[in-house]
Amino acid sequence: MNKEWSELNKEFQKQTDKESSFRQGIETLLELRIQLMDVLMSFRSELEREDFNAMPFKNAEGYHSKTIAYSVWHIFRIEDIVAHTLICGDEQVFFSGGYKERINSPVITTGNELTGGEIAGFSAQLDIDELYNYSAEVMESTGQMLKSLRFEDIKNRISAQRRENLLLLDVVSSDEKAAWLVDYWCGKNIKGLLRMPFSRHWIMHTEASLRIAAKLKKR
Repeated sequence: MNKEWSELNKEFQKQTDKESSFRQGIETLLELRIQLMDVLMSFRSELEREDFNAMPFKNAEGYHSKTIAYSVWHIFRIEDIVAHTLICGDEQVFFSGGYKERINSPVITTGNELTGGEIAGFSAQLDIDELYNYSAEVMESTGQMLKSLRFEDIKNRISAQRRENLLLLDVVSSDEKAAWLVDYWCGKNIKGLLRMPFSRHWIMHTEASLRIAAKLKKR
């Protein structure tokens, strides 16, 4: 893991453990997310459109076996779902912004259920400009949510009603490769969700995308 990102991640976790440093911890998390977003945005200017569909490690084990387009989609769909449906209990940016049509996505899910050629085909269909517009809007809305959190909020758990709302939206596939996410998210309190998916999940997929991009540049 990138040393600076790792240190910021550790610091944010340590700071949010205490009420006296909680606000500072949120600021540390926001700084980490800005750095990660800068990397994701750099792909937009540095890579060709077809690079977003490339799978140079398609037979590997790990997140780098996907595509960059998939990784960006996956990061922000998960974040949108967790921040809005589970934590805030309001409408996802994906739906309020009409992003299914704008991005031209064949799915509304997190994409966990997609494998191999499905990932490449999915990636090729996406409007990358609109995918990045979606990403920026989700990041902004999540940032507002994070800034509004109080220390006493982080012990709260996801209610049964919000879990049911999540299931009704069909944004998590019933495929076994994806269905586990519902129990995973709903088994955590807000503090746990801050760590995954709002920080570590970003790091893992951003680093995987950097690995893909580096391989493509060697061609």
